[in-house]
Amino acid sequence: MRIAQVIGTVTLSRPHPTLLAGRFLIAVPASLRALSSKSDADGEEVIVWDDLGAGFGSWIGISEGVEATMPFRPARKPLDAYCACILDHIHLDLPTVREVLP
Repeated sequence: MRIAQVIGTVTLSRPHPTLLAGRFLIAVPASLRALSSKSDADGEEVIVWDDLGAGFGSWIGISEGVEATMPFRPARKPLDAYCACILDHIHLDLPTVREVLP
């Protein structure tokens, strides 16, 4: 799971029938460096399916790949990334982070 910040939405003219209950978001994953400095996310944009109601600027946890489809098993959904949670607060143990970052 990665932490990402929502920067927008995607509008579809006709969604896949299995994806009618949610919407697609554009999210930018954050590196450990960006999280520790409390700056904006710095990764490459990802399209994420959301049924939790995340909004612009929200920090979310995203699951990618096969794990993104696991909450829907045995139903099949054509997903690469899924919004697994909306984060209210992010706390990092800064001494530990400084040991990891070069």
